[in-house]
This record gives sequence, C-alpha cells and structure tokens, in this order.
Amino acid sequence: MGPQVALLVGALAGCLLPARGCVICDQRVVAALDSLDKEYLPTHMAPGRHREVMETIRQTVRNFWNLPYLEDTFMGVIDEATMETSVLGFLRSVRLITNSGISDDAFVKEFSWMLTLEKATFQRNVARFQKEAFCPNKCGMMLQPLIWCSNCKKQLHVCRKSYDCGARQINVHEKEDMILDCELNWHKLSEGLTNYSFYRVWGTDSETLVYKGKQPTLTKPLVRPEDAGNYRCELGTVQSGPATIIHFQVTVLPQRIIEEIPSSNFATEEQLSPTPLPPEYPQPENLLRGRLVALLIWGCGFLIICVVTAILCSLPGKVIDSVKSWFLRNEASVPQDQVSESPMSQSPLSQSQDPTEPM
Repeated sequence: MGPQVALLVGALAGCLLPARGCVICDQRVVAALDSLDKEYLPTHMAPGRHREVMETIRQTVRNFWNLPYLEDTFMGVIDEATMETSVLGFLRSVRLITNSGISDDAFVKEFSWMLTLEKATFQRNVARFQKEAFCPNKCGMMLQPLIWCSNCKKQLHVCRKSYDCGARQINVHEKEDMILDCELNWHKLSEGLTNYSFYRVWGTDSETLVYKGKQPTLTKPLVRPEDAGNYRCELGTVQSGPATIIHFQVTVLPQRIIEEIPSSNFATEEQLSPTPLPPEYPQPENLLRGRLVALLIWGCGFLIICVVTAILCSLPGKVIDSVKSWFLRNEASVPQDQVSESPMSQSPLSQSQDPTEPM
C-alpha cells in the first residue's frame, strides 16, 4: 500500500496547479489546517503517511499562486470581499471532509479533489474582482484598500484617473430649492477622503467658497435669478491633489405658475347648481305647493269627521230620537194611495181577512 499512497501524495502536490489564493493569509484557514494536522489526521492516517500528506497540503495551499486560465494576469491582490468569499468556501469544504470521517487513501483522494474545486472557484472570484471591483472609479483618484497575497498585508492602492468628472446642467425654477450633488458611487468605497468643497465660480480666476464639510450636497432654498451661474465641487484627499472635481452649470427658470385645483371633497358651483327638468315635468316648487294643498284638504276633512263623531258619541239618546222623529214625519207625509200600493200592503198578512168578520 505504500507505493499507492506515495502516488496519491504526488498527485496531490502535482495535479493541482498552484494558485496564489490568499486564503492562507486568513487566520481561520491557518486554524483549520492546524486542527486537521493535530486532531483529525492522527486518528485517520498512519503516522508515517500523516506527516507527509499534511506537509503537502500546507505547501499546496501556501503556493496557491498560478492561475493560467485567467484572462487577465493575476496581479497578486484582492479586496476584502473576494477574500471573505474564498475563505468561507475553503473552510466549508474542509469541514465537509472532516465530518465525513474518511481516512487513508480515501481522504487523500477527496482532499485532492476538494482543492481542485477550490482553485477553480477562487479563479472565478479573482476574475470577477479584476473585471468589476478593481479600481471601479471612472474618473478621479480612488484609494482602494487591497490585500497583497505575497505578504498578507492590507495596503492602499491608488487608482489614478482624470480628476475632472465633467459638468452637469442643473435647471431649477425661481423660488425653489437648488440641490447640487457631488457624490459618486465609489466615494464610500474609497479611503483617505476628506471634505467636499463647493465654490461659486465668477470668472476664469475668481471663485468664492460656499460650503465645506462632510456632506456631498449643497442645498440653496428659494433660489433667485442671480443664483444662476457656474459652481464647482472638489473632494479632497489625505494625499496631495483632489479626488474628484465636478462642475455645475445652474440655470434659474421663471417661477412656476401653479393653478389652484379645488379639492374633490368640495362640490364645485356647477355641481351644486340643480339640473333643469324637462318642460313636461312640473317644477319642484309647483309640485310642493300641490302636495301642501292636498294635505290641508285631507286634514280639514279628517277634523270634521272627528268633530261629528265626538258629538254623536256624547248625545246618543237625542240623536236616536231625532232620527226616529224624522222617519215618522216622512211616513205621515206619504199619501194613502202610495201606502196601499206599497209592498207592505200587498203582503200575505195584509190580504188575510179579519177573523172576526163573517164569511
């Protein structure tokens, strides 16, 4: 088994093209390798092979420096974000292997494959950093903090480009607020920056300091026509020279004419005015007057009925006698011939003879 293990160790040292991964600069990686050496391998590998395998692993991680497939040559520096991503991936892979409990030849194979994958991942991280995050400023001078993989030191790298970041046209209406914004997206990523200074430019060699401080904006409320003109913003650095210079060309437009629009909560005069009715419909005032007259008539009739009813109820005997006497008078005034021809006179009882008369 000895020659086979020796071949595996040689593969671990040779098949991995060394790449300066910078991960060895992080103390968490150093602690993980120490734990692997002192705690895991003594119980999962023979003593003779343990020492040889561990030394090869350390040397491979330490010399993680060559990236032949990287389009841009690796400059040997990365930022803190790329370092953190690479370190966390490496520690996670080591933890998966140690948690599996594999030993001897299986451990050498698995760890060799893990380092191959970590190298490819680190290569992608470096390529993304050098394309997107390395010196992201399009203008000005940026002091970018980077980590040098050769000595694991963090230093400032000067990304020097043109100080002039162009001119901006600002249009603002009279009696409104003028806001000049001097901040660029990489200012918060840079170190060694000091203060923002805003100047009012009067001519080729004449200007007046308007504001100086940490705020990247200049606000002037209720601007007037005389506030129009040229302004200049300069961001200072701890080194000689400014970080950025931005010019502003301010134009003050006439005051806005704002028409007052009535609130939707209040009805307009047109909404309050009644809609005219068609000619065939009665006007509202005539309709109301007719209803009042009808109600008055019905009220009078109802009042008369109530009075008559009250009288009849208070004098029932007299009323009955009056009705009887009225009927008797009517019967006395009827002629006898009309009485004889009446249906009562022709009833069977009236036609029967008196039983006292002789037959």
